[in-house]
Amino acid sequence: MGSQYEPQIFGQPVERNQTSLISTRDAEKYFRPSRLPIKNTLVKNIQFFDPYYEKNYKEIKLPSALTRTPDETVLNYFSILREAENLTQNQLGGCGTVGMAKLPYPIAYNFFTKDYHKRVSYNEYLQSFAGIGHLNLIKMNRLPDEKGIVPYFIELESIEGSSKGVTYFAYYYGYVQLKKVKNLYKIDQMKLYGEDFLCAPYHLWQHDAEAVVGIMYGNWCKLIKKQLPTKQDGFVKTIDYIGTDGADYRFIFYQLTNDTDVLISQYKKDSEGNWESIRIDPIKCVKN
Repeated sequence: MGSQYEPQIFGQPVERNQTSLISTRDAEKYFRPSRLPIKNTLVKNIQFFDPYYEKNYKEIKLPSALTRTPDETVLNYFSILREAENLTQNQLGGCGTVGMAKLPYPIAYNFFTKDYHKRVSYNEYLQSFAGIGHLNLIKMNRLPDEKGIVPYFIELESIEGSSKGVTYFAYYYGYVQLKKVKNLYKIDQMKLYGEDFLCAPYHLWQHDAEAVVGIMYGNWCKLIKKQLPTKQDGFVKTIDYIGTDGADYRFIFYQLTNDTDVLISQYKKDSEGNWESIRIDPIKCVKN
């Protein structure tokens, strides 16, 4: 996560000797409401955390093996955060120590670039996790590189505390941007958005890929001559259409856990038959 959540006062620290990791596969049923595989499983035992006890983030030097490739950076970052918790006095959960408590946070903070550290202090970073007790990475797709930036789409499943004596699942999606620093890949920016499970049933078309393309780019922008059938592979939806200018267009959507569709990429086929990334803003069509 990062600085996207509203800062809140966090709870009391926990004792180290109470800490343990869930290592058996069967234990996953207690963490998750679904059987979808999680991706942040690279940290498999508590010995990984041994060198970092009682160290602040400035005293930690990450092993280079954690950030050698973009995929490794994202997976290792969220694997470390999987066992972090920042439950608060107002957002309680669990029946004792949860995971590795706050130990993973200073480790994870070192996955960010120096520029990120200038924008977001460690205290702000820590407080952004207020109420979080567990974190799963359930979707991760690399997007096309842009000017030295390696972007990813992600979806997160969290277990959060509450003042009602229950914990609940919450889902977030967003984007992680990496930069190459001295042959290692560091996280330079992260944007996350909370998922709503009540919005789509009452305002459906804005969250449905086919309707978004047909209404925004067809009715509003007058760009569609013929919209082709949607192709779906897992949570990836691809919609092709023939434009009123005779060109071929392709829109890529990702389907979230709440079943709403998010537009990720737009392409137009050039004269050589290659898909070129484009950005059409349908709001401008309405204004014009």
